[in-house]
Amino acid sequence: MRQYRPEVEPDGSADVIVCGAGPAGLCAAIAAGRSGARVLLIERYGFVGGMSTAALVYPWMTFHDRAGQQVVHGLAQEIVDRLRAVGGSPGHLRDTVGFVHSLTPFDPDLYRIVADRMLAEAGCRVLHHALLADVGTEGDRLTAVSVQTLSGRLVFQARTFVDATGDATLCCLAGLPMQEDVIGSAVQPMTMCFRVGGVDLGPVDRYIRENPDEFHEATLVGHQPLTGVSGFFSLWREAELPVPRDRLLFFAGTRPGQAYMNTSRILGRDGTDPAGLSEAEREGRRQADVICRFLRERVAGFAESYLDCLPAQVGIRETRRIRGEFTLTADHACQGARFEDAVARSAYPIDIHSPTGSGMVFSGPPRAPYDIPFRCLVPVGVRNVLAAGRCISATHEGHASTRLTPTCMMMGESAGRAAAWSALSGRDVREWEPEVRV
Repeated sequence: MRQYRPEVEPDGSADVIVCGAGPAGLCAAIAAGRSGARVLLIERYGFVGGMSTAALVYPWMTFHDRAGQQVVHGLAQEIVDRLRAVGGSPGHLRDTVGFVHSLTPFDPDLYRIVADRMLAEAGCRVLHHALLADVGTEGDRLTAVSVQTLSGRLVFQARTFVDATGDATLCCLAGLPMQEDVIGSAVQPMTMCFRVGGVDLGPVDRYIRENPDEFHEATLVGHQPLTGVSGFFSLWREAELPVPRDRLLFFAGTRPGQAYMNTSRILGRDGTDPAGLSEAEREGRRQADVICRFLRERVAGFAESYLDCLPAQVGIRETRRIRGEFTLTADHACQGARFEDAVARSAYPIDIHSPTGSGMVFSGPPRAPYDIPFRCLVPVGVRNVLAAGRCISATHEGHASTRLTPTCMMMGESAGRAAAWSALSGRDVREWEPEVRV
């Protein structure tokens, strides 16, 4: 690792520093705070939630296996419960697309408020509008992070660090090795998700009942409430839109008349390249405009619809991933692998959106839920850093299942507990053992 020792700000210390306040980072910070650690959560936006709030990636999928057994618990479920209490989520509903057993709608704005409360209750300090710029190292340990703010560089020290940036930014700045199958733009494409208002789902439901062959083969035709739609195949083909996708995909919002679109596809861009990312933002908005016109002109129930909300940023599925002490593969996900050091469990299928075209690879729900071992969160070459979320140690195919929000929340909770234990005990993060088997 590159060696660097920056000057530290007064009062710039913590037991645990969590970088990134997406689903993994949020839960890592709360779990570490509840474990008694002094926590600093660093976030580039002025709010938490990651892709769920910044990119309107919606809904959360999935808390259950193919048989309806819940496999994601802990802080992730607590967040859902607290959202339900304030009218921010109806809880877990059947996925009428038939892609997975359940999905969980949520209000992105109420989610921000609930998350702020949970962080405050756990005693976490949160620094918004701070972008990771550099790291301090001594031997095989990180000692500090340097962040760029509107007031200049600030430096903070900690005993243990959690990389929950989604892009493995902390580990990359430290010079730690990354998975070698991530090559520039040869990753899953980006999507500009957005929300539409003025939608009447009644005509949509009737159209599905009358034209079931026009929709995803596992669609729960006639099921109420209608939570998601994947199809309108003929209408989409006939329109010949400049959007490299083979269907229309959207989900019902938490309020009447809302629909969240997950249909755009932005190919050939690297989510860690500023120029490529800038192009992706503009292309995503262009496609959103095209899709909105198509909806109003061609799709039942959307005649009075309008663009209600664009996200703060384009949705990113895949960038850098760490090389950890263990690498999760497609076989582990598909075969329901079990591990003694399990820290999270998932029942989400392998879901690869083509990096080069309109199609996708879908494995179908795993035959049984699979475990994610703690070793996937432990980067090689360093003693006091953990990774959580979509940048853990997994292959391109394995990552296509582990990257989903509920699973990332569960990983983050475990990383936070482990980081707090390491910081307070002074021991190597590798020595931590999961307290509760998932």
